[in-house]
Amino acid sequence: MKKKSIWKNEGIQSFIASIICILLGLLIGFIVLLFINAKGAPEAMLRIIQNFFKWNRSEKQIESLGSTLVKTAPLLMCSLSILFSYKAGLFNIGVAGQYVVGACAALFGAYELHWNWVGCIILAAVAGSLWGAISGFLKAYCNVNEVISGIMLNWIALYSTNMILTRYVVSGRKDTPELANNPDYADAIIPNIGLNKLFNNNRYVGLGIIIALVFAFAVWILLSKTKFGYELKATGYNKNAAKYAGMAEKRNVVITLGIGGLIAGIGASLLFLTDFTPWDINQTSVPAMGFNGIAAAFLGGLNPIGSIFSSFFIQHITDGGVNVDLTMYCAQISDLISAIIIYLCSFTGLIKYLLKSGILRKKDLTETNANAEESVKADVKEPENKAVKGGKRK
Repeated sequence: MKKKSIWKNEGIQSFIASIICILLGLLIGFIVLLFINAKGAPEAMLRIIQNFFKWNRSEKQIESLGSTLVKTAPLLMCSLSILFSYKAGLFNIGVAGQYVVGACAALFGAYELHWNWVGCIILAAVAGSLWGAISGFLKAYCNVNEVISGIMLNWIALYSTNMILTRYVVSGRKDTPELANNPDYADAIIPNIGLNKLFNNNRYVGLGIIIALVFAFAVWILLSKTKFGYELKATGYNKNAAKYAGMAEKRNVVITLGIGGLIAGIGASLLFLTDFTPWDINQTSVPAMGFNGIAAAFLGGLNPIGSIFSSFFIQHITDGGVNVDLTMYCAQISDLISAIIIYLCSFTGLIKYLLKSGILRKKDLTETNANAEESVKADVKEPENKAVKGGKRK
């Protein structure tokens, strides 16, 4: 029995494709820095890659790492939302709006209803799920492309959230108040369960990271090990065949985007219920967290476990971009470099296809040569066999 080459392993191919895309992104980003200011390019790129390693003291490094992990949790959830829908044949670009609605619901539960963190997370999950189900319903029953409806719903979610949360903003400010400063809201903060001590008492680090990791493994199990996950993927591959097999393909479309919205909504609550950042009621663009989730999903090979590492990497370089010297570059340079790297991350599918094609071509060539050698050997042996048989007759 022939051993399967390690290079033909699906996971290895995804890993190699991701590494190639990361290196290409870093290279192109460095070239851009050279064109803008060649003198400071090496230092700027080093700062992007370093992120929290820029600090000299280990305590500060650990604390900064904790902040990166806090923002990685919602990014991972958005990534899971994207890949879950994609496995079912749907491109959930509306994840940004579902994320916004989840943030609105979580903060509304804290400010208006004075619920604790569990109730606020559940409220965010319900809101995100319903928002995602709207796109699913339009797709399944009105034949409206989920990309179109998702983009429209993103902007509706943004401006609706700004209007709803305006009433809780203190006069003279443009963002929502901290939860910890008011005893009526304090119960809405996600507990740290002692994790903050591991990160130099960073008060924002807590249970949210654990919840995101649990969801990653739950999505992997759901898609890979359950009948329901198989039905969702079958619907994505061919909805007509799924319908012929007795599956409720329209229901599956609504459920898929509903679950995707649920994951994204919870992701938003994992950030805003930590008090790490307030909601800016004057923002006019949809938060990048949802769109970065697309890159994290594809960089992770559309695998829930791979998305854990890809989400951390993308958040790492995003935070590192803030450390670029602004005396040499404009304030937007960090976003530009991060965007280039994130954009290149979306080409993992193409790189993986090229790798697979090369391996298959090499395999076909090897098999052709082997068949040719066997044919030559057979031709050589045939006269010998005839000669032996002829000698026996004599």
